Amino acid sequence: MKPLAHWLSAIILATLAPCAAFANSAETTFETTLANGLKVVVREDHRAPVAAQMVWYRVGSMDEVDGASGLAHMLEHMMFKGTPKVPAGEFSRRVAAAGGRDNAFTNRDYTAYFQQVPKEKLGEMMALEADRMRYLSVDEKEFAPELKVVMEERRLRTEDNPHALLFEQANAVAFQSHPYRRPVIGWMNDLEHMTAADAKTWHNTWYAPNNAILVVSGDVEHEAVFRLAQQHYGPARARVLPPRRPQTEPAQKGLRRLWVKGPAELPYLLMGWKAPRAETLDGSIEPFALEMLAAILDGHAAARLPRRLVREARIANDVGASYDAASRGPAMFYLYGVSAPGQPPEILEAALREEITRIARDGVDAAELARAKAQLIAGETYKRDSVFGQAMELGMMGILGFTPRDIDRWLVRLESVTAAEVQAVAQRWFVDDSLTIGVLQPESLAAEKAAPH
Repeated sequence: MKPLAHWLSAIILATLAPCAAFANSAETTFETTLANGLKVVVREDHRAPVAAQMVWYRVGSMDEVDGASGLAHMLEHMMFKGTPKVPAGEFSRRVAAAGGRDNAFTNRDYTAYFQQVPKEKLGEMMALEADRMRYLSVDEKEFAPELKVVMEERRLRTEDNPHALLFEQANAVAFQSHPYRRPVIGWMNDLEHMTAADAKTWHNTWYAPNNAILVVSGDVEHEAVFRLAQQHYGPARARVLPPRRPQTEPAQKGLRRLWVKGPAELPYLLMGWKAPRAETLDGSIEPFALEMLAAILDGHAAARLPRRLVREARIANDVGASYDAASRGPAMFYLYGVSAPGQPPEILEAALREEITRIARDGVDAAELARAKAQLIAGETYKRDSVFGQAMELGMMGILGFTPRDIDRWLVRLESVTAAEVQAVAQRWFVDDSLTIGVLQPESLAAEKAAPH
């Protein structure tokens, strides 16, 4: 067996190596901004003859108002329903005919659309995407059946999924003022009353070049991409965007608990603490220390939570931690798990609390921190293996206000986190006054199957 110092040295070298790879990425990334406000970001990667195009709009469910939840996501669906030049269903057919793939996604902070194609088809994809940015048709005949599709999606993914239902309800309790309290897919009652005119207004309001970022990655030359962007997106007119008012969640003044009943075999526990987000790369180290804490708790197979609570204590069948420092709104740090048979959720709650308390009291050792860093940073680095992963990273960070160079700096800040800083955030942020706890109470699966629908 090799001495511990040897293994620790190898781990630290593995941790530092990805940072060196990231340091070169800025040299292959280029930016420009068109006269209409569209920001264009290009990442050159000549390893394969493919290109990925993504258009990111800085609008998501947090920009909705009460009574109109789900509108951002519904408009995403309608973006595939045609323009005067491209009939409904034709967009994806043309992408497939070009040998590519396409899709879209909506979350609380943004909405994004992408195509990955052979590089020579990039101009064709730009023409298609620019066309629906400017001239989307929102026909009632297309809207009504698509709305039913979204309502069924809500039933399947949330209402018939007890864990998702618990998260939705806990989110609505944790946030009382901030729009993050509303589900991205929307409340069913809001969907039932949504109209095609609502969707058209949403597109006319937010889908403007000065509210978007175009990202292209792959086997391309940036100057050629800039010319294509000007050709296809340049004619789109900038719009005056609605003012974005500050939406600050009032300080929580005590522990909040909720219980949700649903068809399940075992209880599910969700614990969420209000936490800081990374607003700049030059600010507090705390968001990066919280990311590292999540990695220490649940960043790899040998991390604390699965090792101690699943394999050793056997009080949970599954357990985890999550935290995302990058967002437009307030952040949350989550601990969650499925209780083992015969174990009440109170036991799992106490065990999760104890793991945080142990780190706050005793800290973490150098080897554990280095191992978590290696896994976390390597995971970020491996995303660079695909042109799509690179476009995702550039678009998401850009729409949240960061630059391509900040992506490299983000990794440097993560790598700089010390054991003392991890211990400090464990001591500061995990207090009951900012905590919301949700418990899924199992109902009989047999009864659920027998109940009439």
